[in-house]
Amino acid sequence: MSKIGKKRITIPDGVTITVNEGVVQVAGSKGSLHVSLPQAITVSLQDGELAVARASDEKQARAFHGLVRSLVQNAVIGVSQGYKKTLKLVGTGYRVQSQGANLSLAVGYSHPIVFQPPAGVSLSTEGTDTIHIEGIDKQVVGQVTANIRELKPPEPYKGKGIRYSDEVVRRKQGKTVA
Repeated sequence: MSKIGKKRITIPDGVTITVNEGVVQVAGSKGSLHVSLPQAITVSLQDGELAVARASDEKQARAFHGLVRSLVQNAVIGVSQGYKKTLKLVGTGYRVQSQGANLSLAVGYSHPIVFQPPAGVSLSTEGTDTIHIEGIDKQVVGQVTANIRELKPPEPYKGKGIRYSDEVVRRKQGKTVA
């Protein structure tokens, strides 16, 4: 039995869950999400908690068991609390500005880069070197954060670039004069 899959999901106040044929619909104060279910997985509502079960012990069903439980748990957390990631700009002259819903990044190129977020994700800035990415879908928030970081990833010699707020960049020594 999957250690993660057999854990029950507690439903916080203000979150409603609807289990239909092959889809779990999760709605809360921040919005609503849906999780598609594979055929071998069933989700049932018992005593105010969600239980995820699998139909058989086939390899594919075992693989999906913990995955579906984690996806539903992420949806419940997303619609009740939301997800937030933070990026830092490190480097001389590197700065960010909000332009409505978009971001304007000056990260060492000859022109500023304008980044437009997808629907359901909000971008905000703090000062000129911090970006906050917020949304209800964990996967989308993480992907948008990775896309922004990809514009100028941190380099190992001076550490300049866009990095996660908790990221530690391993520095290289560089050239030495003989």
